Amino acid sequence: MSGLITLVSLMYLVSAACYVIGLHMMRTPKTARNGNRVSAVGMIIAVIMTFLIVINKHEATMTGSIVLAAGLILGLAYGTIRARTVEMTDMPQLVSLFNAVGGGAAAAIGTFDYLSLTAGSHISFAFSFPVALDLVIGGVTFSGSLIATGKLAGNISGKPISFPGAKLLNAIVVIVIVAAVVLTIGFPVNAWWLVLTLVASLIFGILMTIPIGGADMPVVVSLLNAFTGLAVAMAGFVIDNQALIIAGALVGAAGTILTLQMAAAMNRSVMNIIAGGFGTGDSNSAAADDVPVNVKETSPDDVGVQLAYAQNVMIVPGYGLAAAQAQHEVAELAKLLTDHDINVNYAIHPVAGRMPGHMNVLLAEVNVPYDQMKQLEEANSMFENTDVSLVIGANDVTNPAARRKGTAITGMPILDIDKSKSVVVIKRSMSTGYAGIQNELFSDDQTHMLFADAKKGLQDIIASTKEYLDE
Repeated sequence: MSGLITLVSLMYLVSAACYVIGLHMMRTPKTARNGNRVSAVGMIIAVIMTFLIVINKHEATMTGSIVLAAGLILGLAYGTIRARTVEMTDMPQLVSLFNAVGGGAAAAIGTFDYLSLTAGSHISFAFSFPVALDLVIGGVTFSGSLIATGKLAGNISGKPISFPGAKLLNAIVVIVIVAAVVLTIGFPVNAWWLVLTLVASLIFGILMTIPIGGADMPVVVSLLNAFTGLAVAMAGFVIDNQALIIAGALVGAAGTILTLQMAAAMNRSVMNIIAGGFGTGDSNSAAADDVPVNVKETSPDDVGVQLAYAQNVMIVPGYGLAAAQAQHEVAELAKLLTDHDINVNYAIHPVAGRMPGHMNVLLAEVNVPYDQMKQLEEANSMFENTDVSLVIGANDVTNPAARRKGTAITGMPILDIDKSKSVVVIKRSMSTGYAGIQNELFSDDQTHMLFADAKKGLQDIIASTKEYLDE
């Protein structure tokens, strides 16, 4: 048994090294896929070692081993099938659902280990404290991620949901959580304090997430991902598992950094985002007084002419591109242009889409060259030399209203599309974005609107562009 424990400890270190290396490789789109593979290898090693150590313990029963194996098989099957069949528009809610699973699993570990101790036995502070934190963070993550999943899937309104007395109720729940944690640690043999901690945490997760609007969803998904990591790390302390501690700490730290970066990209603090109230969810109409004047419509034929005679083209993707499943058409158009020596790049805003890196994942799916994906600052330095900027489904992140005071997005860093020589916006209607205000870019002199579904519009543009390029 001692030899097995030594082997498991060494393999846990190998697993942790895979996590660190994989996370480092995920820093750039060029190596992100391989980074994900390396991290997956680390997780496989950790799971195998955990399985071996459990089935070799003297107290492990045949029933327990069968249940463990069944859970492993079901998890592998569901995860593989769901990940391979998910539509790109459903990717944000799948990520949020996985956050819920991670937080719930961590809370379950803490609950089981706490309740498995003999009543009346001495429970140390070093054990009860991480258990309490595990339940609080895991409970908040579980319920909050489920609400976020519902909002992203459209099963719950994407608009901020508030009600009279919400702040007072939040304060009461927080007080209950703190009191329950203190009692769980101070009187560790009373399981009811543990139950109260978990229930109050689940309630707070719901109350924290429902007032958050659709525009903040990418930041919220990232924040809940960080919570998942912290919950997993606490679970690692509870069961003294180095792999869980290291993996959880890495996910928690990475998620926190990403959350702060995305909040900065919206020019808002994380606390302001958690307070909620920003974003209106999907809006299908706009008030007549808010509709920009002097909007100029264009046709696929006119867009084809512009692209065929351009030297530098910038494609600006947004959630509308994912919703239309038009990434294949975008890649086809870009290849058509680059094959005719036209320089094509993609301008990607950090909060475009509904999850962190949504546009990067969308474009990577159709093998867009990584060096063509330009992040905010680099893209903004290129717009003055851009002949045509093709905006597909992006709204608030391109709105010049962010540069002036008194708007819902004031101060938010945006893509400087309006500095391009010509702008073409593919959009189904004049509906607003999540911020609930019209995009002032639409009425600029150099902007032309192509009202169409992104997939159909791009197909028509490709056909038109081919004709002019072949002349």
